[in-house]
Amino acid sequence: MAARILIVDDDPIQRRLLEEAVKRFGHEAVTADGGEAGLAMLAAARGDFHLMILDLVMPDLDGMAVLERLAKAGETIPVIVQTSRGSIDTVVGAMRAGAFDFIVKPVNHERLAVSIQNALKVTALEGEIRRARRPATSGLGFRDIITKSPEMARVLRLGERAATSGIPILIEGESGVGKELVARAIQNASDRRTKPFVTVNCGAIPENLVQSTLFGHEKGAFTGAIDRHTGKFQEAHTGTLFLDEVGELPLDIQVQLLRAIQEGEIEPVGARRSQKVDFRLISATNRRLLDMVKEGRFREDLYYRLNVYPIFVPPLRDRREDIPLLVDHFVSRFAAEEGKRRITGIRPDAVAMLSAFNWPGNIRQLENAVFRAVILGDGGELTVDEFPQIAAQTGHVSALRRVEGTDAPLTDPLVIETAPQTVAAEDGLIGVAVHSGPGNDPAPFGFLRSLADDGHVRQLVAIEEEMIRLAIDHYGGRMAEVARRLGIGRSTLYRKLKEYGLADGEDDDTGVAAE
Repeated sequence: MAARILIVDDDPIQRRLLEEAVKRFGHEAVTADGGEAGLAMLAAARGDFHLMILDLVMPDLDGMAVLERLAKAGETIPVIVQTSRGSIDTVVGAMRAGAFDFIVKPVNHERLAVSIQNALKVTALEGEIRRARRPATSGLGFRDIITKSPEMARVLRLGERAATSGIPILIEGESGVGKELVARAIQNASDRRTKPFVTVNCGAIPENLVQSTLFGHEKGAFTGAIDRHTGKFQEAHTGTLFLDEVGELPLDIQVQLLRAIQEGEIEPVGARRSQKVDFRLISATNRRLLDMVKEGRFREDLYYRLNVYPIFVPPLRDRREDIPLLVDHFVSRFAAEEGKRRITGIRPDAVAMLSAFNWPGNIRQLENAVFRAVILGDGGELTVDEFPQIAAQTGHVSALRRVEGTDAPLTDPLVIETAPQTVAAEDGLIGVAVHSGPGNDPAPFGFLRSLADDGHVRQLVAIEEEMIRLAIDHYGGRMAEVARRLGIGRSTLYRKLKEYGLADGEDDDTGVAAE
């Protein structure tokens, strides 16, 4: 795993030698010419360094004093100390002061490489153990959100300010960007941190059960109500209610939600009187609610009640500097969870490939890709070969995995044997695959062939039909989402389905039935 390493040494020749060695090991090296300068760099970086190599003998502030200052500040960065005097007393003193390991000058490069690798591996595993052992009541805080992006830093600042009040919050952003993580961090930073945090996915509740799920019902309120049911608002009493995909709520339920926010009371189905509830409301959506208001699909008065304190979480493609950090985190986490202790990191070329990808599914998609790669990985580091689908879409040729002990390629549909030539659109979101081989070979999923079998450009009608099929497959047959992403109305979409013969009963390729 590529790391950012701070080298603190007053000797310029020794600094240069260590810097070159660290770079050869595949890491980034930053140097400081003394203890005070090193501490200043560490403080300014705010956790951006993974490791420190520290000289014990320096004129301004020696290594032992630096270790003491780090301990007082609560800094947990692993430190490898180097000294020209390898006495037992020196080593014991440094280790007691908090050093992870020591090396003796002149530095042996093999010994240094092993020490760095061990320090990074142990630190990553300790971080995952701390997360696993942390009590559920402590929750996730803003410090647990892995980022160094300026855009995300603004999100965290807004969240921290909002946490101190009970103001309604609307978190907007694409699916998979971490909206619920931000909501949980707000809850954990508020005075309701020890109270319930109740999550409701509004888009996953059947329409006929939305009212009962949110507000509860009394026994006998309707057919099948054989017992009293406590709604999500009541479960969140004194705590926080997180309404995910709030734009999916039916209009009649939106009226009741507005009353609950305004009056602080709900009326369960079949109840004779309303009930007071005390809750903090955080809503989230991957849609633009203002557009839904203009289309008449979301109440304007409710929109302004929810949108008191808006927070927009940017997509992963707009904060690419976070990708290497997230990849390292996921590799360490899944390697620990799956017992893949042999996997210690990921090669720089694989990180560069992942950083170049646009990640339409954002962090959730990245997490799943790394999880799959860890399961597939057999060596000490993950390579491009463990990410065949991403490799193919980013133009990497080495995207073929082999079954153990044979030469047969994997039958996994995500594996693409040969990466197509691609021409990226200006926004980087759409690729066009131009086949130079046999015309009947299909393009990889997510790409469209631009040339027909006869070598001429394909007709727009054929490309449009293929794009609709791809969108239906990509969004799991959710026609409203398909229409929105294609930028057309649902009626237009259904008309085109009929034109292309995709809505006459069950279609083998799209799996879409006429509605």
